[in-house]
Amino acid sequence: MIVPAAAPRTKPKACSYATEACRGEFVVVFDAEDRPEPSQLKKAVEAFRTHPEVSCFQARLVIDRAQCWLQHIFALDYGIWFSALLPGLERLGAPIPLGGTSNHFRRTALVDAGLWDPFNVTEDADLGIRMARLGHKVGVLDSMTFEEAPASLSVWLRQRTRWLKGYMQTMLVHTRNPRRLIRQIGPTGVAAMQFFLGGTIWSVLVNPLLWLCWIASAFAGSLTCGTLSGFAEICGGSLLLINALLALLGALPVRGSRGRPSMLAIIGYPVYWLLISVAAYRALWQLVRDPFGWEKTPHGPGAVS
Repeated sequence: MIVPAAAPRTKPKACSYATEACRGEFVVVFDAEDRPEPSQLKKAVEAFRTHPEVSCFQARLVIDRAQCWLQHIFALDYGIWFSALLPGLERLGAPIPLGGTSNHFRRTALVDAGLWDPFNVTEDADLGIRMARLGHKVGVLDSMTFEEAPASLSVWLRQRTRWLKGYMQTMLVHTRNPRRLIRQIGPTGVAAMQFFLGGTIWSVLVNPLLWLCWIASAFAGSLTCGTLSGFAEICGGSLLLINALLALLGALPVRGSRGRPSMLAIIGYPVYWLLISVAAYRALWQLVRDPFGWEKTPHGPGAVS
């Protein structure tokens, strides 16, 4: 389909425009470079028939062509998110922020949710929260879709900036009326949303400040006062604990993947987290200056055309 050339020129606008022409019972979104398992569509239909209360199934995204360090750690990041965190949210009955691709919908539920927000640059996460607010359940499908990792640091930075800016937009939109939000998704749902979306934003914004405080205290030594020194120790302990937890999550084998992540990727996660912080501050700047700007992610020669 040819989408009319009118602002905003975003993926969610294109998806919503195309969905208006759909007549089937189910709708699925695949990115052009995706390589879903051959049986995924059949599994999705069987899952919908088995679980009539579920309105959307998110398949697991797996990076299978990682070569450099950045791509290996990007694959580790995907493994933590899609094989540990999202299934955990499903078990809690909490809202699940969708992954943008391999989303299988009942078309009537998708239309009831108002389709995608054309102005949100992480339209998938926003739609997952909105469906939960309207009483639609989202589940995780036991099927994999293989993707390629960003080819360079500049490509990765633009993509991660867009994701974080979209998370910020989603949090701002859905927390405008906290009482209504609690009524719709419950205290557990709100807590999970604040932890997984809000916590993602705040942790990467605060992360470099904690490092600076800890390093400054280490170099200042006896010159720091007791309060500052104690605060720096708390910062250092928090960094150690969080990075250790992330490393443990990353060390878990991802079911159906190519095996455990490399040790270099696991021990390099603190550096990767600092890179995410760079993207977060870039996202915060764009949220003010260019909130709806969509930085496209180019794909390499291995992409499916």
